[in-house]
Amino acid sequence: MKIEGLVAEYKLAPSDMTDPLTTASDLFVLAHMGVPEVALKNWSLTIDGFVERPIHINFDDLERFSKRTIETVHHCAGSPMNPTVPTRQVANVKWTGVDLRELLAEAGVKSEATHIWAYGLDHGEFAGEKQNCYLKDLPLSRISDGDVLIAYELNDEPLSAEHGFPARLVVPGFYGTNSVKWLSRLHLAPERANSLFTTKLYNDPIPASKSTKPVWELAPESIIVSPAPNSELRIGKIEVWGWAWSESEIESVKISTDNGNSWHESFLAPRHSWSWQRFSFNFHARVMGEVKFLCRATDVNGQTQPLDGARNAVYSTTVTVAS
Repeated sequence: MKIEGLVAEYKLAPSDMTDPLTTASDLFVLAHMGVPEVALKNWSLTIDGFVERPIHINFDDLERFSKRTIETVHHCAGSPMNPTVPTRQVANVKWTGVDLRELLAEAGVKSEATHIWAYGLDHGEFAGEKQNCYLKDLPLSRISDGDVLIAYELNDEPLSAEHGFPARLVVPGFYGTNSVKWLSRLHLAPERANSLFTTKLYNDPIPASKSTKPVWELAPESIIVSPAPNSELRIGKIEVWGWAWSESEIESVKISTDNGNSWHESFLAPRHSWSWQRFSFNFHARVMGEVKFLCRATDVNGQTQPLDGARNAVYSTTVTVAS
């Protein structure tokens, strides 16, 4: 039976994210129009539109293609009704499936195509509007860059219903809203899709402009895992550490211990695949009282987390230093 309506389950606080790889049971769940029940024997994927040879494959067909596994950060874009409010719902997991480029090569993409529309099997009402399906789009250039999967495993196990069984789109480096679950159709087109989730929702305003931009690429972001909020610590050395991520590799994470008046460079590990990166900073607590830690990431393209007013605004946590 289909689970109707908005389903949202956010399982981990930043202080719980101590492991490099998030377990499937701890991965957040967000479904705008409920979780559909899909029978494997009835599932199929159609690729059509601006292609030379439209294709229609079932799950057995999908498994005959080369199997590929990618470890990547998976980050919820947050509520489309409140796009400037950070959610910090993020995980780092392994997806296994078929590289979408292989399927598109079989279909033969026509030169007029610039976007790919992804249709999910979920349907219903969201934001007061009835939808026949969850429909998102991506620039075809992102597919060409590689590592976009039609995934059927999460952390080496078959997808569960809430995570998109039997197959879903996975787009490393893009917000989770673009990784369409319960995937049923991919349509090649010369323009963006016209749906609630590509027009009214998941489009951010461009500063000093009347235009908007799609919520596609991950903006640089970081969170402090330890110390946890409201911890009581002792005078002496305190390791401040956490995770940072972006569509591109993170180049720097700076830490503030004085509410943003000054910033200190942390040690930053290199990125592996599309995964998040660990950063750490040693703080020497010399007096008792409250300390507020802030972290701010900058990627290799020079993009830096804003202090406020954005879904990737700077993260902060406050602790108490005792004797």
